[in-house]
Amino acid sequence: MAKQKNTEESLEIALWKSADKLRKNIDAAEYKHVVLGLVFLKYISDSFLELYNSLLSQIDDGADPEDKDEYKAENIFFVPPTARWSYLQDNAKLPNIGKLVDEAMDEIERENPSLKGVLPKVYARDNLDAKALGGLIDLIGNIALGDAKARSADVLGHVFEYFLGEFALAEGKQGGQFYTPKSVVELLVKMLEPYKGRVFDPCCGSGGMFVQSEKFVVEHQGKINDISIYGQESNQTTWRLAKMNLAIRGIDSSQVKWNNEGSFLNDAHKDLKADFIIANPPFNVSDWSGDLLRNDGRWKYGTPPEGNANYAWIQHFLYHLSPTGTAGFVLAKGSLTSNTSGEGDIRKALIEANLVDCIVNLPAKLFLNTQIPASLWFMKRGRTTQDILFIDARNLGHLINRRTKELSDDDTNKIAQTYHEWKVQSAHYEDIKGFCKSAKLQEVRDLNYVLTPGRYVGLEESEDEFDFKERFTTLQSELMEQMNEEKALNERILSNLAKIDMEAIK
Repeated sequence: MAKQKNTEESLEIALWKSADKLRKNIDAAEYKHVVLGLVFLKYISDSFLELYNSLLSQIDDGADPEDKDEYKAENIFFVPPTARWSYLQDNAKLPNIGKLVDEAMDEIERENPSLKGVLPKVYARDNLDAKALGGLIDLIGNIALGDAKARSADVLGHVFEYFLGEFALAEGKQGGQFYTPKSVVELLVKMLEPYKGRVFDPCCGSGGMFVQSEKFVVEHQGKINDISIYGQESNQTTWRLAKMNLAIRGIDSSQVKWNNEGSFLNDAHKDLKADFIIANPPFNVSDWSGDLLRNDGRWKYGTPPEGNANYAWIQHFLYHLSPTGTAGFVLAKGSLTSNTSGEGDIRKALIEANLVDCIVNLPAKLFLNTQIPASLWFMKRGRTTQDILFIDARNLGHLINRRTKELSDDDTNKIAQTYHEWKVQSAHYEDIKGFCKSAKLQEVRDLNYVLTPGRYVGLEESEDEFDFKERFTTLQSELMEQMNEEKALNERILSNLAKIDMEAIK
């Protein structure tokens, strides 16, 4: 299995490098729709072709390979003849290939109402070179060759996910608007363990939280049908990415909704009570229409300030939690300490209502779109303890480039295992200086309801015994040595300058 994974990873990297070379004068923000749209088209065409060939072999028994109902019954998208990958690849060298791909996208949407308004029609644009597009079609055409739908979907799913991450890195700050770093999503899912029930993300971006939740269930021998997903996204372009990302994984996205007003003004799932909420809302948003929602029924623990949506998001999540539900979400670290505009009072009310389960301080540089320090909040209804677990993970993670960090599997496992051992009151759990602390409610009250983990876990204990006298003597000796070297160097410089002056006089 490990060997297969490495092969897939190398395939993804090679494909990315090759696809990026074909980009030419198109920026990453635009090019991602070109590439991801083609990957999606290849996926639905492969899935269609497998069933098509099967029906072809059953014609004598009355099967019809062109009957749309045959595909609908198997939950497979119907692909018309001129939209099939083989047709497009046969015509990839034609100067009008961009027009043919756009027409293929239109045909697929016409035949499959659930994809209406989802697929990109960007291939006939003047800045997309026809030769480069043909090269891209040939490149993607070599992905997941073979007739096994499961294998094809798995490989194409990996490619789609990998490309989303690479485009987010390429776009930098803008990329963070549609993509939550994979390691952060994995950590949230490992801590929440959404095995069964309704999973909700009211700011779902490109759908990474849902994909990772489904993966978690599969990897732990659970049943995919035991969880159902609900989502909302206000950016239509990002919503399209989410719909494709979920479809390529075979995940039902019928309850992933779009409207441009967003979750606060136009809640698409007003009556939903979710078992798990997993989200990465935008940090410190000031224009969230708070002035229009002063008396909203969601603000049970206090009216959030008009100039910052952080505590509006928290209460929106709580409003949608079932009586035993758990929410795990990312927030700016400032939300742990802020006392402005009543935020401190809301935080106090949440703590006194026994809703805060765990707080994780994250390392810097994890997020593409902001350098603002971030934290994870875990909130739960029906808690049986008043203690709160604090985890300081600032020292974890590793750099993947000069500006960006990520958490390793060992890092996310360490944090998640600590949380689960604490939750079940395992004998394996223990407070670790500098890393984790189970704090009593009174301790939190004594610190004026501040939730910064560093205030509770303390400083990491050093294994070396620090001898001040010895260290001071060593430093003093080093300083004297450096001062003597500086004196000797200055004397040499003055001597050389004097020689230069004498030669100048001569």
